[in-house]
Amino acid sequence: LVIATKGGLRRTGPGQWPRDARPERLRECCEGSLRRLRLERIDLYQLHAPDPKVPYEDSVGALGALQREGKIRHIGVSNVSLEQLGLARELVEVVTVQNRYNLTDRRSEDVLEACEAAGIGFIPWFPLATGDLAEPGGPLDEIARAHEATPGQVALAWLLARSPVMLPIPGTSSLVHLEENLAAAELTLSDEEREAIESAAAG
Repeated sequence: LVIATKGGLRRTGPGQWPRDARPERLRECCEGSLRRLRLERIDLYQLHAPDPKVPYEDSVGALGALQREGKIRHIGVSNVSLEQLGLARELVEVVTVQNRYNLTDRRSEDVLEACEAAGIGFIPWFPLATGDLAEPGGPLDEIARAHEATPGQVALAWLLARSPVMLPIPGTSSLVHLEENLAAAELTLSDEEREAIESAAAG
């Protein structure tokens, strides 16, 4: 069991989460999480996103300070470019990166490749986005039918096959969906199926 959470946003209203990654705000977020979770140390604490109003090294440095104080075991970063990941790694040991990545949005391909080279866990958010690929008769739908699976399971299986450092954490609202997501780990796609999905997504 790994307890993981994030810091670096503010809740200012319905649907409003502006970034605030000032060192004092990150400390406030972390210590608040420790109180609410009734923990002495959080296993994985992630910086939610770079804050354009705060030097990135200051934000990452604040997590490094919390780690040295024993309040954080491991540090992760989110929504970063390749350059920002490199800067963070100069300051602290980064164990995870959480960027948006799925079949139809692979703009973080360079970040994923850097994570794979360095052995850093890559946590794709919005992992089940499939666009039109899952429409009846579409490539994802056809492959899912061949495996007696759902398009969502195929999308997760594709992610897991994409890289050994891939750590998808799809959200779920029911036990049925949780079991469905877990079953995706048992689904093995052929090279031809993977290529067909990727070609369709690129098109």
